[in-house]
Amino acid sequence: MSAIEIIAAIFGLVSVWLTVKENIWCWPTGLVMVFLYIFVFYEARLYSDVILQVIYIFLQIYGWYAWLYGGKDDTPLSVTRISKQGILVWSGVALIGTFTLGYIMNVYTNAALPYPDASITILSLIAQWLMAKKILESWIIWIMVDAIALGVYTVKHLYPTTGLYTVFLVLAALGYKEWQKAYRNPRLG
Repeated sequence: MSAIEIIAAIFGLVSVWLTVKENIWCWPTGLVMVFLYIFVFYEARLYSDVILQVIYIFLQIYGWYAWLYGGKDDTPLSVTRISKQGILVWSGVALIGTFTLGYIMNVYTNAALPYPDASITILSLIAQWLMAKKILESWIIWIMVDAIALGVYTVKHLYPTTGLYTVFLVLAALGYKEWQKAYRNPRLG
């Protein structure tokens, strides 16, 4: 447990809570969190997670912009749903991406838990992309990520991060419920 991990976890809690509430400040607080987690995951030899955090920097900036100007006529985005075709495409990406990244990390690095770590990375990228588009089902993917992450981070003795992902799991369920309300009644979002 390090001071950087604790600070990153605090920023993570704030960021996800703000995301649940569809508050634009979720993006800058998330940016601080992902920057700090680069160092935490590198030290833990969770290299897929390191790559994820680097990519998150760009996705945080994109999400911030998209939430502000990505709607019709450059208006803020509203919550939408994913298509059936989208479900199939993203499921395929998740499977292929997880096995490919897991294989690479297993064969070419000394990564700890390469396949579970790869699944966290690939599913998180998909969830983050869908969240930047304000797609309701992003929360379902976050629930899957959080469940896998709880096991990985516990095994790696990243206890503040394990605690964070326990709260993330609860917030993801709450986020799904809140965004579902916003989808049904856009004036509430």
